[in-house]
Amino acid sequence: MYHRKSKRTEHIRQVAIYVLMASMIFVIVTLFTLFMLGFRFDADKGKVEQYSFLQFSSTPSGATVLIDGSLINSKTPNKSTVSPGKHEVTMWRDGYEKWHKAVDLKAGTLTWLNYTLLVPTKLTLQPVAGYDSLYKSLASPNGDFMLVQKQSNTPSFELVDLSSDTIKSVSLTIPSPAYSEQNAIGIGHTFGIEKWDSGSRFVLVSHKYGEKLEWLVLDTQNVTSTKNITRTFDLPISNIAFSGTSGNIFYCISSGDIRKLDLGAGTISKSLVSSVDYFTMYEKSKVITYVGKGKVGTAERVAGIYRDGDDGPAVIRTVKSAADVPLNISTTRYFNENFIAISEGKKIDILSGSYPNTTSDNANNMKLFASFNINESVNELSFSPSGEFVFAQVGPYFASYDLEYQKLVSSSVDGVGAVTSLKWLDENHVWSDRDGNLTIREYDGADVHTINSSIIGQDATLTNNGRYIYSIGKSKTGYQLQRVRMILP
Repeated sequence: MYHRKSKRTEHIRQVAIYVLMASMIFVIVTLFTLFMLGFRFDADKGKVEQYSFLQFSSTPSGATVLIDGSLINSKTPNKSTVSPGKHEVTMWRDGYEKWHKAVDLKAGTLTWLNYTLLVPTKLTLQPVAGYDSLYKSLASPNGDFMLVQKQSNTPSFELVDLSSDTIKSVSLTIPSPAYSEQNAIGIGHTFGIEKWDSGSRFVLVSHKYGEKLEWLVLDTQNVTSTKNITRTFDLPISNIAFSGTSGNIFYCISSGDIRKLDLGAGTISKSLVSSVDYFTMYEKSKVITYVGKGKVGTAERVAGIYRDGDDGPAVIRTVKSAADVPLNISTTRYFNENFIAISEGKKIDILSGSYPNTTSDNANNMKLFASFNINESVNELSFSPSGEFVFAQVGPYFASYDLEYQKLVSSSVDGVGAVTSLKWLDENHVWSDRDGNLTIREYDGADVHTINSSIIGQDATLTNNGRYIYSIGKSKTGYQLQRVRMILP
């Protein structure tokens, strides 16, 4: 005979079901959360362990990835979780050299291996333009143009458009009224292409005539609008840098003072910083770093910053070391945080935080992020284009410090010849021309590839689409602009 369940029993049953469902949801959410945090069951160790995340990408994409010899199912771009510790990562694709990297991973961390530049197994050098003489070449920041100067005594240039497979060139000649003493007898003239603006349109051109130096700004889209900066302001200028992309705003050193120039308005600022030996411009945030003399009557030297619009400079470091001990300073902004790197001899300090105010004579607002010594006294100090790496160089030796992973590595450029400054090919690779070979390598000195022969001191560039590396080499009849295809058809 059927007996109806009591309300109490029914209530207990419902509560039990709700508790069971809530428990299952809790377990599922907990397991999902742990999975998202990288926790996995390690069958070999017989326990749950927090894994590490690896994110892969390559140029070109579609590369196969192996971790410790085991295949990852999907091709780049892809991702994987692996146990913490040391691992060997390999990426490869048909027609390209294999890429290897040893990584030491910490539990719960994300490591990006998204900078892999696969190099074709067969590198074919293709001449694209010929020149009977050659003085200087300068690639634009975006990799779309190469400006070629055949002779030093005339202000004539070839602007080569690299933005497509079909190469186009136009000749640019600065009008004679734009520079001084153009018709003077017995005065030699030397022109030099020095710097592109960050917008890849304007170029600073130095003009030496006799014992004098003046600066011109060349508009590559309208050469007739070339302007004489020195003549406009009647100002001796020893060093100058673009600010912005208008081709009108500059910072310069004149008689030891940093000043701001506005060609459009025809104005010159007061002295912004005095007793300056040299400066560099961090274009993205309009921050100037400089090295100069300290208090009058002392042998002190200072390294400081000046921000656009500040009333005055902020001294970051005062040093009393001998004048022959190199002193350098550089700045960047990485993941919304300011960083300053200072080198004195072999020691490098990295500061982070808010820039000091202009009334401060120290860096109290910035905290010491890292401090270390390298093997050589630093001659050149900079940050990578992305801001992630502090890069120090002296001759063939270089060291890089990764701000994100707080890791220092050092390496050197092989060969026996002179070493010019290493330049960035992209955000993670540098190139050198030692011994007349164009060689590329990663920021840490790994994955070295000799691409082709090139002329020492001339420029090279990777196009914006990553398809070609352009450089300058010798030909049977003189010189040539040449390229190697990096992304195979």
